Amino acid sequence: MSHTLGARQAQKLRTRQALLDAALQLLEEQSLSSLGLREVTRAVGVAPTAFYRHFRSTADLGEALVEEALGSLHPMIRTIVSTTGDGEERIARAVELIAGHVAAHPAHVRFIARERHGGVQSVREAIREQLVRFAEEVKAELAKDPEAAGWSDDDVLMLAGLYVDQMLGTASLFLEAGSEDERRRVAQVASRRLRLISVGRVHWLD
Repeated sequence: MSHTLGARQAQKLRTRQALLDAALQLLEEQSLSSLGLREVTRAVGVAPTAFYRHFRSTADLGEALVEEALGSLHPMIRTIVSTTGDGEERIARAVELIAGHVAAHPAHVRFIARERHGGVQSVREAIREQLVRFAEEVKAELAKDPEAAGWSDDDVLMLAGLYVDQMLGTASLFLEAGSEDERRRVAQVASRRLRLISVGRVHWLD
């Protein structure tokens, strides 16, 4: 009996993931607000009623995609913030990691870039909440740095927000870059912007 229940649960999880994967693929060409659940179930090959065994609505599916898409960003951001070395090495490593993440997860990056200001309120809020969590994580790491001595909590959080916004903006630019020359230009601009943030950080208390 337990084996049967385990098999059913495994199948349910596979179907749920198939619905998420199909939705993400469909969202390459459209926004979540225009996505119909019948499109998603047709792509998976299940009946429309099966959708509701996993999600309450397409907005609920979108919120699950937010968790999946931004969840993949956590390791990258953690690595960037904890990277050691001088300023130039850290900046070069950060840009390299962002470019690599975009290459590995283009659909996730495109989904977040589009839906961050999209037409589904609950999804916008889910993205905003995740980004607040990212900023708090980055803040906790930045606070350990000797350069943060004398900074207020609000200022460290502001700096963390700047880094998070820059990472997301750079990811979006890499996503749209079609040629190697364009990607090189994106990397150069991203490096300059991160360098500007770093310079401001050094002199913030002057």
